[in-house]
Amino acid sequence: QVQLVESGGGLVQAGGSLRLSCASSGRSFSNYAMGWFRQAPGKEREFVAAITWTGSTTYYADSVKGRFTISRDNAKITVYLQMNSLKPEDTAVYYCAARVGTGWTKIRDYDYWGQGTQVTVSS
Repeated sequence: QVQLVESGGGLVQAGGSLRLSCASSGRSFSNYAMGWFRQAPGKEREFVAAITWTGSTTYYADSVKGRFTISRDNAKITVYLQMNSLKPEDTAVYYCAARVGTGWTKIRDYDYWGQGTQVTVSS
């Protein structure tokens, strides 16, 4: 079983930055690929970014490419999402997720989910 806890959300002005963290309680954290998703009010949850268990390969949604960076520290059993040049349309609850199988961008690809952290970007 893996428990994930997100932190780092908050209110920021457009153009600003935030760094989200996702801490895991699982002992096998380094075996999991990790992803970030987000869900805006009235919209479906969508893929944001993902990273392999080694950290060597990353994937991004087109909407965040060049602005967001996913990384992980297996020693600290934490995955991060650095968000720069934030836009009002980035406002959402951000969730981290862990998976042992295959696939990167679909909700069903992931086995464990955190509770989410709110990110609000004001214009």
